[in-house]
Amino acid sequence: MSAKERHPGYLGAVLRNKCPRCREGFIYEVRNPYKLRTCLKMKERCPLCAQRTEIEVGFYYGTGYVSYGLSVMICVFSFILWWLIIGFSLKDGRIFYWLIFNTILLIAMQPVLMRLSRTLWLSWFVTFDPYWKERGAEPETLDRIVPEQMGNW
Repeated sequence: MSAKERHPGYLGAVLRNKCPRCREGFIYEVRNPYKLRTCLKMKERCPLCAQRTEIEVGFYYGTGYVSYGLSVMICVFSFILWWLIIGFSLKDGRIFYWLIFNTILLIAMQPVLMRLSRTLWLSWFVTFDPYWKERGAEPETLDRIVPEQMGNW
């Protein structure tokens, strides 16, 4: 397989918030997740392959579970790192310092986690299509959207 025929990897595409179908198009309107007013605004379709980002009404409700799982992973990771580097003790309050550090870390990472959970959720429902250029845009009949119901939730 030549360099031109290589396909972007799943993990790299998810971490960079790329479309799960083509793994090339950026699905958010603004690249900076810390522009809080626009951090969750997604393009209606991928700019390259025209894959819808909202598959059905209320599609992203499940991302709360994904975000929760990612947050727990970060907590466990920071706990283990703190334990290995600094250690824990109730006598001098190091466990409370970790709790404060962990809280600040989670608050600071919240915009990134919300975006990542949406991108992961979408990637679990939209499969990668290495031949999307030959096939073009997906037919409207595959979409599960009822236009009259959009925005009702």
